Amino acid sequence: MGVTRLKRKDRRNKTFSRLEVQFLKLATNIQPGSRSAESKTSQLAKNNEVLAKLAAAN
Repeated sequence: MGVTRLKRKDRRNKTFSRLEVQFLKLATNIQPGSRSAESKTSQLAKNNEVLAKLAAAN
């Protein structure tokens, strides 16, 4: 038997499932004090700081 090619729909599902897993890994909740603590210089921390300032101004 030769190598079977995936149909377009199955190729798309394979790609999307891989990207979804990657997204879910990135979106895990960061627990305070854990080894994966968010750095102070990360973009997310900067965004949260700006949003906090805007909320305080209103």
